[in-house]
Amino acid sequence: MYGMVNKAIEEMVTAGQGEAVWEQIKQRAGVEDEVFVSTEGYPDEMTYALVAAASETLDTPVAGILEAFGVHWVVKTAQEGYGDMMAAGGKTLREFLVNLPNFHSRLSMAFPHLAPPQFLCSDVQERSVRLQYRSQRSGLAPFVVGLFKGLGQLFSTPVTVEQVADKSAVAAHDEFVVRW
Repeated sequence: MYGMVNKAIEEMVTAGQGEAVWEQIKQRAGVEDEVFVSTEGYPDEMTYALVAAASETLDTPVAGILEAFGVHWVVKTAQEGYGDMMAAGGKTLREFLVNLPNFHSRLSMAFPHLAPPQFLCSDVQERSVRLQYRSQRSGLAPFVVGLFKGLGQLFSTPVTVEQVADKSAVAAHDEFVVRW
């Protein structure tokens, strides 16, 4: 994953828990890097280790850490770093979600080694949409739930997210119904 992901985890933890807790998490994860370079690639295992260490240190389930990180990613990281690209995604939550399949295509132009997930929309209704999430990485469904909740906050639109298919179980992908 690009360093921007690890850097955003650091920002989330230090904003809520302080620098000393972040240092504990890094030590527990076996991460010695002092600074993460946003545009540099890091092993996925490092990111997973940071999330697991945050879970242990903060006594919060991994799913809770990932969901909180998804919200943080949208309302803080993406807004600050990619505000124009986010704004181009749509003026409403519904527009943004319908345009989500194209979002990572635009992002891939800026990050050529990005291995982005794919989102596929179906059953688009006035107040809901069904989204398939396909990724080479496993275990990130709670992060995606957080992304959708963060988008709800971004658009001042309360959302509920229901996971209706689970890649880790029997499905070929994760699938969600987002309602507002």
